[in-house]
Amino acid sequence: MQKNSMLFVILSAVVIFGWYFFIYPQPKQINQPQAHLQTENKEQSNNVASQNNKIQASDEGQLVEEENINIETDKYKAVLTNKGAAVLSWFVKEKNGQWVDLVFPGSSPVMANFPGSVYKVVSKSDNKVVFEYASKQGWKITKTYNLSDSYMHNLNISIEKDNSVSALEISLEWGPGLGTDAKEAKENISVSRALAYTSEKPYKLKKLKNEYELASFYKWFAVDNRYFLAAFIPEKSSDFDKIIPLRLDKKHPYSLTMTATVPQNLDKKEFSVNFYLGPKGYTYLKSYNLGLEKSVDFGFFGFLGKIAFAVLEFFYKITHNYGWAIIMITVVIQILVLPLTLKSLKSAAAMKRIQPMIKDIQAKYKNEPQRLQAEMLNIYRTKKVNPLGGCLPMLLQLPIFWAFFTMLRNAYELRNEGWLLWVKDLSASDQFMHLGDFSVNLLPLIMGIGMFFQQRMSMAVSDPMQKRMMYLMPIIFTFMFWSFPSGLVLYWSTNSIISMIEQYFVIKEDEVNIKHS
Repeated sequence: MQKNSMLFVILSAVVIFGWYFFIYPQPKQINQPQAHLQTENKEQSNNVASQNNKIQASDEGQLVEEENINIETDKYKAVLTNKGAAVLSWFVKEKNGQWVDLVFPGSSPVMANFPGSVYKVVSKSDNKVVFEYASKQGWKITKTYNLSDSYMHNLNISIEKDNSVSALEISLEWGPGLGTDAKEAKENISVSRALAYTSEKPYKLKKLKNEYELASFYKWFAVDNRYFLAAFIPEKSSDFDKIIPLRLDKKHPYSLTMTATVPQNLDKKEFSVNFYLGPKGYTYLKSYNLGLEKSVDFGFFGFLGKIAFAVLEFFYKITHNYGWAIIMITVVIQILVLPLTLKSLKSAAAMKRIQPMIKDIQAKYKNEPQRLQAEMLNIYRTKKVNPLGGCLPMLLQLPIFWAFFTMLRNAYELRNEGWLLWVKDLSASDQFMHLGDFSVNLLPLIMGIGMFFQQRMSMAVSDPMQKRMMYLMPIIFTFMFWSFPSGLVLYWSTNSIISMIEQYFVIKEDEVNIKHS
């Protein structure tokens, strides 16, 4: 591999991996009027809540006792509270039996209305919980949670008031943040997003910033992280007025508030919103036909990532093992890009063949830069070697590899799916063994050793500095992949092994050609 190819690989790796660590959307600083608006809204909510507490005692003569309602199914278990008719926790069950609370620590309760108010529990069952609160001012709010056995549910909010009551604004908030499991907790805040999906063509997923949006423009709005989603889908586009996303800074996750107004001249109004609380399984989300699957991030080359995911699912149906499916799709990708790979390898072999001539010219014309350049170009022309021949084919392959890399990084389907032996979860590092607090991950070590021998096979430079850089590459890659999901490392390792086999045959073919020339 010549200098240009080597530099390209290093830079490509930096771009790919740097993108995940540094190029997440940064929140805009909200301007002063917007900050004032949001502060004012929170103060109004607090004032209303405080007022409701006082009204409650005079209305009923005694305080309603706080009560928690526990709901449990095969897929989730939730704890609701009559304080604000809110959600205290919402655990979803994963394939390995682990429970993950989607209510981010510190944000409980969520989905409250007038948080200081203690509602009366009218009725409760495994699929329906009804809360009710009546105020001295003449309005009554009824919240009904209609629960299902899946991840999609419904919340109905009914407001009744007499004409003497002024316009009333209610809000529904999720967050800040969305919960996840322990192994994803470190990066959870950095990948937290507030999203909205447009209600008219061309349908588009929008990442929300610290500025309010008109709710009627969107079919649904959500808070998500890498593997889970809390999405709200109003049954009527006119039910909610505004969506207010808020993130204090990059060290804090997003919250999402939906506001609705009951006009003064209206005696009764109902708001009905479906809400999804669960994993971001692409195929499962797509079955709802709401565009929820758009929340799965396939990266910049998303269309290629979706194709790769479809092929991965195809092989999974054959193997019933995502590890072997990854290996099979890696082989398929290598076959598809084989003409480009062979062109790159043959160019590298040709560069290796003319290295002695290049070295002699560099020594002979080291003090004549222009003459040196001319002589090198003459060698490339007479020997029919393109110095960029090893770089350009790799550049064309980069979108495919990047799309596959991103797909594997974000596919919920790989969570808690093992391959063989010690690889128990393809979405996490393989953790072969532990030495104290240090995790020894075997797959990255195997990958690094393979890359080292691959570099030895392709060594086409004589400059000591370049040689050191090429030997350093396996160490760099091992370090970068050390804590990456084992599914990604398995892909890259398989890719390297196939490349070594291809490289071996190209080298042998080149040696035969040299003997007969």
